[in-house]
Amino acid sequence: MKILIDEMDDGWDEKLKDLGFDAYSVKKLRSEGYKLRTDYSVINYAKENKMVLVTRDTESGQACEENDLPYILLDNNAIFKIVLDKLKNN
Repeated sequence: MKILIDEMDDGWDEKLKDLGFDAYSVKKLRSEGYKLRTDYSVINYAKENKMVLVTRDTESGQACEENDLPYILLDNNAIFKIVLDKLKNN
C-alpha cells in the first residue's frame, strides 16, 4: 500500500517509512518538481499512483469520498474521537 501525506503533516512520511510503509510527502514531491499545488492535482496524483491520501483538508476528503478513492481524513471530528476514546480509557 502506498501512502501520500498531504503537506500539513509533512514528516509523517518519514515516520511511516521507518515503520515499513511505502509513504510519500506532497511537500517533498513538490520540491522534486512535481506539480502538486492544488487539491485536484494532489488527489489525482494519489489516484494515478494507487495511493491512500492522508489529509486534514475536509474538501479533499469529500472529493475522495465522492470519487471512491481511499483516504484518511484527520479532521476535527476524527481528532475529537481520539481524544474522547483516550478520556474514556483513563
